[in-house]
Amino acid sequence: MPNGTLYLVATPIGNLSDITLRALETLKSVSLIAAEDTRVTRKLLTHFDVSTPTFSYHEHNKREAGLALVEKLLAGEDVALVTDAGTPAVSDPGEDLVRLCAESGIPVVPIPGACAAVNALIVSGLDTRRFVFEGFLPAEKKDREERLFALKHETRTTILYESPHHLLSTLETLYSALGDRRITLCRELTKLNETTLRTTLSDAAAYFTSHAPRGEFVLVLEGAREVDAPFWENLSIDEHFDSYLKQGYSKKDAVRAVAADRKVKKNEIYMHFVEKDG
Repeated sequence: MPNGTLYLVATPIGNLSDITLRALETLKSVSLIAAEDTRVTRKLLTHFDVSTPTFSYHEHNKREAGLALVEKLLAGEDVALVTDAGTPAVSDPGEDLVRLCAESGIPVVPIPGACAAVNALIVSGLDTRRFVFEGFLPAEKKDREERLFALKHETRTTILYESPHHLLSTLETLYSALGDRRITLCRELTKLNETTLRTTLSDAAAYFTSHAPRGEFVLVLEGAREVDAPFWENLSIDEHFDSYLKQGYSKKDAVRAVAADRKVKKNEIYMHFVEKDG
């Protein structure tokens, strides 16, 4: 018996009319629908009169649930994967299931549809030719700082997700780390209260200091200005490191900045100084 197929089915991010005919046909034809939150998905399925059984697959059970789904697929069953809203396998555990399927020779087919990141990008008014998707910034301060160091010289438009509870802190951190840049903030995309705010990091931080954020946000951030060559291109690692110390960086942060600039691991920069001192 041939393997079944995993279908990655995009669902509406707000407006239910954004479901595609192909998505509905797929959801009705598969044996099982793997969903991030079966309660949320069941509301969508009920609205469109889809009676296919659902299966819980999320961040906290992805290992065991993923293996169970692969068994069903290897047995010849077709499975659809959905997230609560938008395109699955983008900033969610769906990527792990896709990897398992790829390793097992199981066909994976995308069923295109809504994606918050792309919708925010195309209305942003910023450069859409080259962009990078970062999803949510890490919660841990150390990891967050490392990611921001890496973004400091990123010339492509950057797309981020953020919750209302952390929006102001993120805007202030971005401004502190990257300087003032243009930014477009989108909330409640495709919904009744859809809002697009085109502004700068400093003005956005000031605005949300007095206006409590509501709803999930997509941030579309202007990239760093293109230059002919990075300032450190002809500097040795020591000179590169010293340049950050002169700007007031701590030794620890200077190492991170040098590693981010050169796109190497921090340990490589640490080892340079260990070997030098040794």
